[in-house]
Amino acid sequence: MLMLNCDSSGLPYYRDPSGSLNYKSSLPTQHRLPGPCTCPDGFTVLKDQIPKDQYEELMQRRAKEFQQYKARTNSILSKLLFALPNSPLQYPIQGVIVRPLTATAIPGMLSSTYASVTNVLTKLIIESSSLLVLNDLLAKVSYTSTIYHINTGDLGMCQKFHLFLKLFSVYFCLLDISSQVTIITKTFLRYKQLRVLLDSIRKFYSDIKVIIADDSLQPESVNGENIQHYIMPPAQGWFAGRNLAVSQVTTKYFLWVDDDFLFSEKTKIEKFVEVMEAVPELDVVGGSVQGNRFYFSILYEEGDENEGGCLYRKSGGKFHRLPGYPQCHLASGVVNFFLARTDAMQRVRFDPKLQRVAHSEFFMDGLGSLMVASCGDVIIDHQPKTQENRNPTYNKFRHPERSEGKFKLQLHFFKNHLKCIRYG
Repeated sequence: MLMLNCDSSGLPYYRDPSGSLNYKSSLPTQHRLPGPCTCPDGFTVLKDQIPKDQYEELMQRRAKEFQQYKARTNSILSKLLFALPNSPLQYPIQGVIVRPLTATAIPGMLSSTYASVTNVLTKLIIESSSLLVLNDLLAKVSYTSTIYHINTGDLGMCQKFHLFLKLFSVYFCLLDISSQVTIITKTFLRYKQLRVLLDSIRKFYSDIKVIIADDSLQPESVNGENIQHYIMPPAQGWFAGRNLAVSQVTTKYFLWVDDDFLFSEKTKIEKFVEVMEAVPELDVVGGSVQGNRFYFSILYEEGDENEGGCLYRKSGGKFHRLPGYPQCHLASGVVNFFLARTDAMQRVRFDPKLQRVAHSEFFMDGLGSLMVASCGDVIIDHQPKTQENRNPTYNKFRHPERSEGKFKLQLHFFKNHLKCIRYG
């Protein structure tokens, strides 16, 4: 417990262990409270990617689209409500949005007519005979969540903030995996690898349905029991293929794999399903490719409404462990080998404007609405690259041109309303 008092002049002090008055360290060190984000070194400023002759018109459309988006998505529950100061403390009871694990200023902690504030977690009591000093302290109160979660709410109460967590034991009967999961993949000019993948799937899962989205230049026939092969217009791209495949899934979950992966005895889809059934808040759970877990965190800071926010995609970034599953951590995104809830992924949708390299963009679009975990004990192999399975035409399409990278940054500026971005 920290006791702060004020002398007759209104200056705060505390008594050290000897009983002497101490003015030098009377107040806790204040961290910088969040404000409009800046773009430090290493970030790409997105407005610089816009042609100058299009900038003004695009900014007007961007602002209009952003206001329309807020009008469509804002709920009455997001409206900021305050308890009036005759409570006797004015404080927010609804509508404050915070970023997980990040300090957030609490608006409205002002106009107190009472001389005590208690936080149930730190047992902090502030006492003062000066209302001016007390209100100055309350204006600097901030809140930091200690658990990474996208759908929790704290209840604001006079003098206290409570975090209510209820733990339930979850029991489920594991149905046949084929009735719960569909395997989906996108292929382009890699039929040799695709057939090797299909053979490996059938070795371990003889009845599971496989959906293939194919935008090859000259499609070949791919036949087999419980295989659905959808032919697309040529070279439509990775995300367009994912959208097509996901749109045809009728099971609760789907497993995404690349067309050059290889199932082994360690590719246990049942383990993924067990995690998802036990933690129903999860939308995506990723695994390991040959022992490598490709997960990342996305750190977002609010910016000025006209300029947009700042986003940092941190490779290898993760949050705390998933309770009950020591091999799993929460993250913001995973890459290319994951089990997902079909309805959750259909809500976010893969942006078909992004044709080639777009590992992170789907999870950027789903930030705040998708709960993601990565588990290291479900492993899939990768087929070796050999001269036999190399395709020169495929390689021409595989790597994006410079103009595509610039277009992706412009898309982040307009669609995601970002000021700057950094990939780490």
